[in-house]
Amino acid sequence: MASSLEKKLASFDPNALGDTSGGVYGLPFTVAEAQVIIVPVPWEVTVSYRTGTAAGPEAIRDASLQVDLYDPDLPDAWRMGLAMEESDEKIAAESQELRLLAADYIAWLEAGQPAEQAAKFAGATGKIGLRCQALLEWLKRKTGAYLDAGKGVVVLGGDHSTPLGYMHALAERHEEFGILQVDAHCDLRPAYEGFEFSHASIMYNALKLPQVKKLVQVGIRDLCQQEAELVAQSGGRVVMFHNRFLSNERFAKKSWKKVCGKIIAQLPPKVYLSFDIDGLDPKLCPGTGTPVPGGLEFEEALYLIRTIVESGRTIIGCDLNEVAPGDTEWNAIVGARLLFQMAHWMGVSQGRLKATVAE
Repeated sequence: MASSLEKKLASFDPNALGDTSGGVYGLPFTVAEAQVIIVPVPWEVTVSYRTGTAAGPEAIRDASLQVDLYDPDLPDAWRMGLAMEESDEKIAAESQELRLLAADYIAWLEAGQPAEQAAKFAGATGKIGLRCQALLEWLKRKTGAYLDAGKGVVVLGGDHSTPLGYMHALAERHEEFGILQVDAHCDLRPAYEGFEFSHASIMYNALKLPQVKKLVQVGIRDLCQQEAELVAQSGGRVVMFHNRFLSNERFAKKSWKKVCGKIIAQLPPKVYLSFDIDGLDPKLCPGTGTPVPGGLEFEEALYLIRTIVESGRTIIGCDLNEVAPGDTEWNAIVGARLLFQMAHWMGVSQGRLKATVAE
C-alpha cells in the first residue's frame, strides 16, 4: 500500500494555483514528511534602526503561494519535500515585549544616559541577555532534533541574531565548517549597545565556536573601525569581500564567475550559508531594517549559491534574515523566492535533489 507521502508525490499538481490550505509554497508536505524544514523565528529584540523583521516569516509564507515551482536548474524541486513549521506565538510575543524594553534602553543611550533614569535601565541588558540565551538554547534543541532525524534545516528570521542556536547545533555535529555571510554589515561588534546577542554581533558570537574555521563575508559596505581591525587581525580566519572590491572587479570587466571563484576558494568543504537580505541591492528589499546602497543583484546571489554547490561543497545549513514586510509586499516576494532557492540548493548539496543546470 502506498504511503501518504507517495500518494502526495503522485497526485500533487505543481502547475496548479498555490493552495492556501496547503503548506509553504502551496506544497502538500507535512513537517514529518518533508526532507527540509523551515524553522521560523519571529524575533527582533535588539534591532537598532527600523523594526518589522519579526513579521518576516509569516509575510514570506503568504508570498510563497505566488511562487511558481518550476526552475530550469531545479525542474523537480518541489518533489524534494519542503515544509515550514508554524511560528511559535510565545516567541513572537516575547520578542514584542522585550523589544519595547530594548527600544527604551537604546533611546536612553542615545540621550546621553541621563542619570535620573539610570535606575530604570540598570538591569535591562542583563534581562534581555538571559532571554536571548534562552532563545539560543530553544533553537539549538529544535534544530538539533531535526538534524538528528536526518532532515535539512533552514532558519527564517527575524533579525540576524536569530540563527545562533542553529550554528551551535551544527557545531556539535560537525568538527569544522565555514560560514559564508552575505550581508551589508560585518555583524562583528561585541555586545553592540550593551546587548551580547545583538543582531550586529551574530558573527562575533559565531566566531566563539572553534568549529567555525572560516568566515567569508560578501557584499559588506557598512562597518566600523573595530570590525575592520578584527578582520585584519584574524589571521585569515575572516575574509571580507567588500562591496567596493566587488564593484572594482566589475569596473575592471572581471566576470562574476571569476569573482565567485575567488570567494569560493576561501571556503572549506562544509559551508553554512547566512543570508541577511540587506546583502542584496536595497531596491530588492526596501523594508529591511538597515538598508545600505550597493549590494548584490538577485541573480548574482543565486549564481554564487549555485556555484558553491557545483564546486562540490556541502551546504550543511542556512538562514535567511532581516526580511521586513514594510509598506509593500515586494520585500516578502523577493524573500520567498530567495528562500526557495536557498532551501533547494542546500538540498542538492546534501543529495536530496538533483539539479539540471541550464546552459
